[in-house]
Amino acid sequence: MSLITRTTANRLPHLLSLQRALAIHTTVPSLSSSATPSPPSTSGTPSSLSKPAEYVISKVDDLLNWARRGSIWPMTFGLACCAVEMMHAGASRYDFDRFGVIFRPSPRQSDCMIVAGTLTNKMAPALRKYDLISFL
Repeated sequence: MSLITRTTANRLPHLLSLQRALAIHTTVPSLSSSATPSPPSTSGTPSSLSKPAEYVISKVDDLLNWARRGSIWPMTFGLACCAVEMMHAGASRYDFDRFGVIFRPSPRQSDCMIVAGTLTNKMAPALRKYDLISFL
C-alpha cells in the first residue's frame, strides 16, 4: 500500500476554483458595525396609514372574502401534460386550497370541469358524456 501525498500543485486548481466561487457568491458587508439587527421602527403602525390606503386594504379584504365565499370546486379532466400543471396548482407551492379551490373527483361534487390538454378524436366520446351533466 502506498501513501499518496497532496502537494500544493495538486491543490492549486481546486483552490482557484474555490476562490472563484467565493468571489461570485459573496454579499456586500453591511455598513453598521454591530452584528445584531436594529429593532423595527414603530412609525409604521396600522393607525398611521392614510385614508386611501385603509380604503384599498378594506376593499382587497372584501374581494378576497367574496372569492373565498364563492370559491369553486372544479373537477379535473386531465388529458396531457397540462394535467401535471393542474396538479402543481393544487400542491403546496401554489396551494389553490388557501383560496377555497378544492379539486373534486366526480361531477356530483364539483361546480365546473377543467379540461386540461389537447382533446383528441379518441377522447371526444368520453368528454361528450360529461356534456350531458349539469354542473349548476
